Amino acid sequence: MMLAVRPRPNPLGNNKGNNMRDCVSCGAPFDPHSLAKRLAGGRINTCPDCSDEPAVKYLGLSAGDGKQGSLTVLKFDSAEDREEYRQAWWVNSGGTVGKSCQLGIQKRTPNVRFQTVTQSKATNHKGRA
Repeated sequence: MMLAVRPRPNPLGNNKGNNMRDCVSCGAPFDPHSLAKRLAGGRINTCPDCSDEPAVKYLGLSAGDGKQGSLTVLKFDSAEDREEYRQAWWVNSGGTVGKSCQLGIQKRTPNVRFQTVTQSKATNHKGRA
């Protein structure tokens, strides 16, 4: 005789399959963990149809200066500018080729506008530059 095994409910109530929400704009139920919602972006309490995310995501870049790398966060005007700068930085920094990054073909730095949101300087383990 086989016993049916039921999954135990999560006491926090945040199961991905059972976490349906109601949209605050149109009132339709939606799954915030669905692929459509993740692609649409926007607020957590709006459905994919009502979601609009005009803001461009920040871009974080790291540099290997000294014992600890510095970190820079940049803000762009458009998603296309962000992606063009990210690709140029990835190729020129040698993210996939190890120590031979300066020996290959370099990509030109794109002529895009950006603002520096924050920057941390490289420090050693004592907190000094």
